[in-house]
Amino acid sequence: MNDGSTLQPPVTDGLEDDDAFPAELLSERDRQILAFERRWWKYAGAKEQAIRELFDMSATRYYQLLNILIDRPEALAHDPMLVKRLRRMRSQRQRQRAARRLGIRP
Repeated sequence: MNDGSTLQPPVTDGLEDDDAFPAELLSERDRQILAFERRWWKYAGAKEQAIRELFDMSATRYYQLLNILIDRPEALAHDPMLVKRLRRMRSQRQRQRAARRLGIRP
C-alpha cells in the first residue's frame, strides 16, 4: 500500500475508502483524478488552474483522460455514484451539442 508520501495532499483528501478496492485496478493517477472530481469545488480558484497545479497537465488533456477513465469498469467499481454522475453529465452535454448543431432549441 502507498504510504501517501508521494501524493499531493489536496488530491488524497477523502481516499480512505481506497482500501476496499485493490490498488491494481486503477493507477494512482486514476484514483487521484476521481478524488479530484469528487471534491474539485473545495479548491480555491478556477478548476483549470487546480488541474494544472495538481496534475501538471492542461485542462484539455485532463478531460481527455477523465473521459477515458469514466468508461472503464474499474472506475465504475471504484466510485459508482461519481462515475455514473460524470457519464450522465457527459451524455447531457453531447445531446445539447447535437441539438445545437441541428438547430433544435430545448
